[in-house]
Amino acid sequence: MAAAAIALSVSAGVQADDNDGPGRECGEATLRGLYLFSASGFSIVAGVAQPRALLEFIRFNGDGTLGVPAGTLSINGVIIRAGGSGPAGTYSIASNCTGSLAFGPPGPTFDLYLAPSGSEVHLIFTGGPVPVLGVVPGVLQGVAERVSR
Repeated sequence: MAAAAIALSVSAGVQADDNDGPGRECGEATLRGLYLFSASGFSIVAGVAQPRALLEFIRFNGDGTLGVPAGTLSINGVIIRAGGSGPAGTYSIASNCTGSLAFGPPGPTFDLYLAPSGSEVHLIFTGGPVPVLGVVPGVLQGVAERVSR
């Protein structure tokens, strides 16, 4: 009987925290608040893979626009700091919780995959110019987690 009570309380807790249940759809309003984006990968420059890493705050406004209050990019050890108060880009989200993001213009573009709760967004670089390097092939993927609304 005690085991049944524990099992019921655990499953009730899981259901209470399930914001990503079946039938939940996404849209631009799903992403609202300040997110911390952490990503790593490589740029290919003159045929040589160079490591790159990125940390930045992204403010999703819930309407398809975003800003980047602060960010640091390292490309093969060269540090680039950016960010400001103006608009930094746009994004769109389909009802199946996939989407795209474009910094700039012109700037890098990403595909997005997000939790229906909007708490976490996975991003992968799909093209566009990279600061300092211009347009180069490469890989950059990471996760943005909501830190505040």
